[in-house]
Amino acid sequence: MLGFLGATTLMLVAGAPWVLPAGGADLRSPENVMVSIIDDNFILKWKSSSESVSNVTFSADYQITGMDNWIKLPGCQYVTSTECNFSSIKLKSVYEKIKLRIRAETGNSTSPWYEVEPFIPFQEARIGPPDVHLEAEDKAIIINLSPPGTKNSVMWAMDSSSFVYSLVIWKNSSSLEERTKTVYARDKIHQLSPETTYCLKVKAGLRSPRKVGVYSPVYCINTTVKHHLPSPENLEINAENRVYVLKWNYTYENVTFQAQWLHAFLKKIPEDHSDKWKQIPNCENVKTTHCVFPQNVFTKGIFFIRVQASNGNSTSLWSEEKRFNTEMQTILFPPVINMKPINDASLRVGIGAPKESEDKSVNQLYPLIYEVIFRENTSDTERDVLEKRTDFTFSNLKPLTVYCVKARALIENDRWNRSSVFSDTVCEKTKPGSTSQAWLIAGILTAILLLPAVIYGVKVLSRCINYVFFPSSKPPSTIDEYFAEQPLKNLLLSTSEEQTEVCFIIENTNTITAIEETDQIDDSHSRCSSQTNRDSGVYSNEDENSGSKIGEEILQQAAV
Repeated sequence: MLGFLGATTLMLVAGAPWVLPAGGADLRSPENVMVSIIDDNFILKWKSSSESVSNVTFSADYQITGMDNWIKLPGCQYVTSTECNFSSIKLKSVYEKIKLRIRAETGNSTSPWYEVEPFIPFQEARIGPPDVHLEAEDKAIIINLSPPGTKNSVMWAMDSSSFVYSLVIWKNSSSLEERTKTVYARDKIHQLSPETTYCLKVKAGLRSPRKVGVYSPVYCINTTVKHHLPSPENLEINAENRVYVLKWNYTYENVTFQAQWLHAFLKKIPEDHSDKWKQIPNCENVKTTHCVFPQNVFTKGIFFIRVQASNGNSTSLWSEEKRFNTEMQTILFPPVINMKPINDASLRVGIGAPKESEDKSVNQLYPLIYEVIFRENTSDTERDVLEKRTDFTFSNLKPLTVYCVKARALIENDRWNRSSVFSDTVCEKTKPGSTSQAWLIAGILTAILLLPAVIYGVKVLSRCINYVFFPSSKPPSTIDEYFAEQPLKNLLLSTSEEQTEVCFIIENTNTITAIEETDQIDDSHSRCSSQTNRDSGVYSNEDENSGSKIGEEILQQAAV
């Protein structure tokens, strides 16, 4: 482990030496003092400034922020070399600030103290190489990595499962064909050739805080002879409606297959997880190169899937593991839109789940938002809004106007920007405005008020029309009385019934001949009206009262 100190040593800027009375004129403080921390190894290095003085030793002290006194630094007392290991220091936390000082000593003489700038161990620490263990297959190498540091590491106690490992592998015969990839602590390197020597090296790193370690030594291993039953290849998984379809390629016939899955987070734990693989339902002893299983087998997250072939008692090695992210496979169906008018200026929109997603699994796993496109039916201008609600209102609209809307579902804060297709377009008309309603009510009230006058006018018009265009075939009684004989009456009347009419005085334009009352005229006909000879001679068959009224009107008109 210490062999890598030279490549990873950190030099801490030293402050001006804190000078104390020197015990000897030729004994000076150490120079070029450096602190190097790799994993849990704390190394203090310096250069002696008193080579001419014999029997010189060096001692160091430390002080933690908040302490008033200095404590002897363990492993760094009366050191004859120019470095010391103080890994046994007792710190409450690798995040607390520490100060160091060192001096030279010989006999009763000491040099001034050389004080190092305060530092935080975790910030200055470098990541060492992981331990590597390899196993070979015919076309793959199984790699097992132990995190940097000791088993009970203090420095990386909080980060042992957060390490990211970078691997470089190449054929031993050619270092020009290097492949670099990121691997887990327990992983497998595929796409290799049988009976071939491969060499590799690995380094560990942290993303937060960002730290990069050093590479391990180079390890080499030979792959085995080609296995007689090959492994399935080219795994692919897709979501279809509410199921997953797992497919793979295989050239041999008369074999069966089984598929297993594993939580991806287990890969980050630096331990053996071979017993944690689980069987996928409906994917055991299948004779086809695919299997179908429900989506509820997997919760939200990332998984690994592998497939193995069997032929009797013979089985293949497991296939290359397929990384599977359920978020990437989520299918969003278009929502169902419902819209109805509230008043003359507002439309209410409701968004519902389609029948294809009645199980609401997507809604339970992911918060959805909706992109809504709203426009007037006769206009190309659109309003594009995002809504988390499934019930909202568009306002400030025109009365009696058709508006259309469509929407699609999106997963909120989704880094892949997944969305459904747009729903069917739904259109609806707003209600009439308040002004139109007022005019309608006013029109109805006016019609109600004018109805009696209209009916009366229609009646009068009907009488006039009947009087002018449809005269009676029976003469008035005043004329009928001069035709006493029945035969003459038959010529004028269509019925034998005698009618009693009001008498008229026929006036000449120049002279008026008066018809004197006689004893033969009935008392009911004693009053007579006069009419000019300009009368059309058409007589009404109305009853006596109506006939009298019409006669009076005609006389008044003639008098004028």
